[in-house]
Order: sequence, then structure tokens, then C-alpha cells
Amino acid sequence: MELTSGHVWAMVCAALVLLMTPGLAFFYGGMTRAKAALNMMMMSFVSIGLVAVVWVLWGYNMTGGDGIAEMFGNPFADFGLYGALGTEDLIGIGFGATFAILTVALISGAIADRAKFSTWVVFVPIWVTAVYCPLAFMVWGGGLLSADGVIGSAVGEAVDFAGGLVVHISAGVAALVIALLLGKRQGFGTDPGHRPHNIPFVMLGATLLWFGWFGFNGGAAGDATEAGLIWVNTLAAPAAAMLGWLLTERIRGKRATSIGSASGIVAGLVAITPACAFVDPVGALIIGFLAGAACALAVGLKYKLGFDDSLDVVGLHLVAGILGTVMIGLLSLPMEDGRAGLFYGGDASLLLAQVVAVLVAVVYAAVVTFVIGIALKATMGWRVTAEEEEAGLDRSLHSENAYEFGGGGMGTSYSESPDTGEQETVEAATPAHRETTSVGVK
Repeated sequence: MELTSGHVWAMVCAALVLLMTPGLAFFYGGMTRAKAALNMMMMSFVSIGLVAVVWVLWGYNMTGGDGIAEMFGNPFADFGLYGALGTEDLIGIGFGATFAILTVALISGAIADRAKFSTWVVFVPIWVTAVYCPLAFMVWGGGLLSADGVIGSAVGEAVDFAGGLVVHISAGVAALVIALLLGKRQGFGTDPGHRPHNIPFVMLGATLLWFGWFGFNGGAAGDATEAGLIWVNTLAAPAAAMLGWLLTERIRGKRATSIGSASGIVAGLVAITPACAFVDPVGALIIGFLAGAACALAVGLKYKLGFDDSLDVVGLHLVAGILGTVMIGLLSLPMEDGRAGLFYGGDASLLLAQVVAVLVAVVYAAVVTFVIGIALKATMGWRVTAEEEEAGLDRSLHSENAYEFGGGGMGTSYSESPDTGEQETVEAATPAHRETTSVGVK
């Protein structure tokens, strides 16, 4: 089979989307305390390994094919993807896997500094199987919210080009549920030590996310015209969102911040995701600016409402995901089925379909995530001990440090003392290191 430009484009886009998960690791890792940075990044990286395995074995099958109660496909229809061998379908299967990987990794930002890594490792494959795959089937695979589905045929087909419903709303809702189950970090809202420890990492992460997002949104483009519209909208919306966030900070009497600019970019990217192929560039600017301003206000609600969404997954992904999905009903250009946004000559049918789809996604993700979360809390437990949290999850859970200060530049690793079980430093076995003093000076 000849490798066409379309095949290459899909493979490049899949690689761009996969890069977004390490980018997210930098974004989240920089926002945590130094003593929990590696743990935060590891939750993203391990998601790649876990979800990729699930996707190959049964996950992809659940997102399409013959549906079971219009909720999900048969997990065993092509277990291990043997039926796809020798076909170009594997390119699309790989592309879809990168979306599932990123979605579950997003959730980890809400439970920074206090979650058991072992529980997270069990949570990831269960959540992808029970929440992500069914939602992907409902929206994209011919399920409940599609044109022929029970809900879609009643109120209109839900429109979600690249994952507002399936990715960002589901992750945002799951993040809120798990954050509530875990409870607050020690010193939440009062300890200044919870401030981001490495803002350049945050900026680097935002850059990698924006870069990868052109593949995230553009990978499913049907032709060059649509691809061009998606590309410009993926540029315009986060740019406007960054300005909207910074302006909101200024109006509230604060100075423009680097964290604000990076968060604004992410808010705009999230908001334009479902709408990227359906709105014109001016519509993208409107959606982005509103998302930046709305998310800048929303991230502070965790302090007023008393839930510890550590890295603002709810304030960014849930809020911007809902806004972008609903705004399609107002700003969408005329579609092939005749529907259009209210501001572009359409009636309220598209807006109704979008609102109903949001409600379905929120309720489904909340209920199933709660069941998974409460079961894991009762069996494995979600929360590390107070002592482990205070010591830092990098040392407590991984026997590592993100940074080594005063070690002669050689670094250290940590191992448990066989007698006490306490962490002890093991110095690097090099002549240069052995000749240094405790402050690293010969």
C-alpha cells in the first residue's frame, strides 16, 4: 500500500499529540513544589505506558464498531488489533491513542502533592476503559449523542471536532471528583511553599502544548481548506485567551504574570478544541478571549468553595471545555446538515444539542469517576501519609530528588536503610565526588 501525504500528515499529527503529554508533565511539574516535581511528571509519563497498552488490547475497540446500548463498542471485537494488521487503519488507531493518553494525564494536576502513585497506576486503565472510551463512542463512534443515537436523534447531533466533550470536560469533571475524595493538601491556601517552584518549566510546558495542539486539532482535517481554518483558529484563540487572562489580572489589581500567560494559552487551546473547524477566525478570537477571562476568574473559586484543585484542572479544562462547546451553538458557521450558530442565521437547535451533550458528559463522567474513586479509596487508599507528604513525594514514593544542591554537580539517589526504613543519601561513586566536602568544594 502506497504511503500518501494524508498518511504522513496523520502520523505527524499523532506524534505532535503524543508530545503534548511530556509537555503537560513540564507544565504541571513546574507548578508543584520542588520536592514533588518528579512525582507530578511521573503521573503523566506512566499514563503513556498504561493507556497505550489498554488501547491496543481493548480500548480502541470500545470507541467504535457495533455499540452495546449505544454506550460503547465491543471490547473484544478485535482484541490486540490483529484484524487491523496489513491495513492503514493502524494510523488512525495510533492517532486516537494519543488523545486517550493526554486526557487521563490531565486529571493528575488536581491531585498533586498528596496522591499514592500506586493508586494512580490502577486508576488510569480503569478510568480510560470506563469513562474515556464510552464517551468517545457516544460522541464520535455512533453512540447516544451521534445523529442516530437516542439523544442525538431527539435533540440534534452533538458537535465536538477534537475533544471538548470527550477530552476536556471529562478530565475536568474527573479531576474535581478525585480532588474532593482526596481532600486538601496540608497548608492549602495558607502555606506559601505551595507556589510553583519552576516557572520556566511551566512556560516550556505551555509552549510544547501549543505546538502539539496543532496536531491535536488539525489531525482530523478533511481537506486543505479545513486544515487552514483549524490552524489559524488554533493560533488565534490561545493568543486572545492569553490577552484576556492578563487583562483580567490587571483589572483585578494584579500584575501580569508568566503563570497567567501560560494558563491563558492553555485556556484558549481548550476552548477552541471542539470548535476549531466550525467557527471563523473572528469567532476563534471571541471564544479565546472569553475563555481567558472566564478561566482567570474561575481558578480562584477553589479557595472560596474549599476544594483543592491543585493545578487548576477544573478552572482551565472544565470551564474552558464547557465554554468552547456551548459557544459552537452561537458562533458556528453553517454546517452540511443546515444547522448554524444563533449569530450566523441558525435557530436554537445546535445550541440545545451542545448544552444537552455537555450535561450528559458531565453527569456520566462524574458518576463513573466517583464509583471508581470511592472503590479505590476503600481498597487501596488515595492519600499518602502526612509524613510522606511533608517529606515530599519524590523521596517518599520514588526515592529520587528533582534537584541536587551541594552535591558537587554529581547528583544523589536515595535508598531505604534496611534497619530503619528511613531514607538515606547514597553518594555517586566517582573520585571527583568523593573528594568534595559537604558543600561541594575541594
